Formats: sequence, structure tokens, C-alpha cells
Amino acid sequence: MEGIVYQVLVNGRDCMGNYIEVNDTLQIMEKQGFPSDVFDLESHNEKPVTLADVSGKVFSFQGKPRARIFHLEPVRIFLVQNIDGKWLFWGHAQIQSQTIRKKNDSAGQWAGEWETSGTYTISKVYTPDQQRETTLLESPPGKSYF
Repeated sequence: MEGIVYQVLVNGRDCMGNYIEVNDTLQIMEKQGFPSDVFDLESHNEKPVTLADVSGKVFSFQGKPRARIFHLEPVRIFLVQNIDGKWLFWGHAQIQSQTIRKKNDSAGQWAGEWETSGTYTISKVYTPDQQRETTLLESPPGKSYF
């Protein structure tokens, strides 16, 4: 679910190791832009967040390693919070913009890596029961928060 990796071929030959990763899941940590001020599991279980709570808000993410392409609106992607390597599904998001750029080292030189950033809106928020079931069913093996 993290993505499909396509090796780019030109005339049937490897194009110098370039890869494009197509993602249907925006799996991010708080430091990458997960809106933990809106989505807190304990609070959500007591008083669930609804779509009305996030309607009209645009969120941003940054620092996703590698060059990635996310499915664009109107196609939904899963919104997943990464908590210490465990996945917690919150609902659906729609990508509004994305940028792929070279990642520079502390001296400002290209570190040989790429990173992806962008903006998204939230189009569906799971109820606590839906969240638990989806997290258990859709997380990669060993990655479920539950």
C-alpha cells in the first residue's frame, strides 16, 4: 500500500536507475505534517472528529523520502499517521499539490536523494470503529498500530 515502484526504461534499457513511486497512501509522521492537533486517538475515541471539523482546510506535508507521485484529486488516497513505525488509518485525503525536489546536505550540496512535499485536503474521516478495522485490514504486515 505504500506505493508501486516503476523502473523507468528507455528503449528497453534501465534509465540510469531512475524510479517513480506511485502512492495511494499518504503515510506521514507529525514532523512531516500529520495534523496531530486535529487527530488525536484518545480524543477521537471520546468525541470523534468529523468531516465538518476539517472541511475547507488545506494541510501540508514535507520530507517524504524519495520521488513519489500521489494519485491526484478527485482520486482519494488513504491518510495514515505513522506513530513510531506503526500505521494508524484516519480516513481519505485528496492531493492538492506536490513537489519533488533534490534533498541537499548541510553544505547545500545535493545529497543524491530526492524528497516529496505537497498539500492535501481531507475528504473522509473514519469513525473509531472504521479506523480500527481499516488499520487492522490495510496495514502492511507488522505495521498496524493495533
